[in-house]
Amino acid sequence: MSKLKLVGGRPITMDEAIELRQTVFGSAASPPRGEWTRTGINFGAANGEYPYGLRTPRNATRGMQSVLQAFIIKHFIFDVKPRDKSVPLEELLKPTEAEQAQALYLAISDILWNIGEKTKAIFALPGEASHIPHSHVYFQDNVTEKLFFFEFTTLDEMQIFAKRYLPYFTENPGPGALLLLYSAVVTRGMENLRNDLDAPKGAHLMGPYEEGSLNIVTLLLTGRATPYLHNGVVYVGDEDHYALPQFGILGRGSIGLLIWEGENEAMRSASRQPGSRLKTPATPVWVSCCCGHFGVLFNSNRELLRNYHAEKRFELHYYTLAGCYLSMTVDNRQQEEGADDGQEDGERKQNDMVSTPLERLIHTKWMEAKITYHGPLPASLNF
Repeated sequence: MSKLKLVGGRPITMDEAIELRQTVFGSAASPPRGEWTRTGINFGAANGEYPYGLRTPRNATRGMQSVLQAFIIKHFIFDVKPRDKSVPLEELLKPTEAEQAQALYLAISDILWNIGEKTKAIFALPGEASHIPHSHVYFQDNVTEKLFFFEFTTLDEMQIFAKRYLPYFTENPGPGALLLLYSAVVTRGMENLRNDLDAPKGAHLMGPYEEGSLNIVTLLLTGRATPYLHNGVVYVGDEDHYALPQFGILGRGSIGLLIWEGENEAMRSASRQPGSRLKTPATPVWVSCCCGHFGVLFNSNRELLRNYHAEKRFELHYYTLAGCYLSMTVDNRQQEEGADDGQEDGERKQNDMVSTPLERLIHTKWMEAKITYHGPLPASLNF
């Protein structure tokens, strides 16, 4: 599918370009991280393995694209109404190329619409010509200075636009990931976003993380780029200072977030641990961040988080944008002594003393769960 020439839109101004680059990357006078201008948003082959899955190199776009992947999985499992209610998960997750494209533009639209509080959203797409010259205050990156902004106030119009101009996001190599991030930032509003970060002047969205900043993940998941993952508002202060509010997660979303940051106690502060609103989303789909590696956990039973009995024993699936997939059984029942004797040959049960980081992450939601992997662990999951 070829890119259509942009029609309409408002060109970016010099002040907006500088502010956008400073807000996202910390500086407009130096080039942004290169992977953002050359990483598109792409599925694996529709006739290949895991056709529901995006593929992206291990770079700073992966955290953000993992959120997009979670929305895509939610679309395939829960939003598309199958003709037959008993369609197995494997069939739901075998989209055609057309269904891949539809899932992508609907997921992008949903994310931006949520960020805009379901009243407006803005797409940022590049034209052919630069609006801003190269100078000592602005270093051209071949994307930002070419942007046009397209604002929408209805979801239907957004979806039509996203479908029409989807190749801007899927071009590879291309700036598709950056265009989604820019669209999210301008939809939120740059001043609002800086307030979300609750950080000293000069702080920016990106951070030094290999697979991307958690603030980008919370922006796409919750509509706010908050570093605080607890429920609601917590006031923090001491006897010498006024208590100041830390705005965490203000509502329950459709996608959750689970985090395990390893044995580094300094990173495991209370505000960095997801509260119940992130751990218990409306659908059983979670973005996971395990020792800095992002992935998606999901289950196909919509009632899983609404029915105590459904959580006693269930299947959980894990996918990373490296194209790795793993399935497991999570058993929350009280284990009787000797209950493991009938274990099947193809399954592998980890001892608590040598549990993998992925198991530790799952235990942040289901603390006493016994986890049985189906088949061997892919080498790339041994963090």
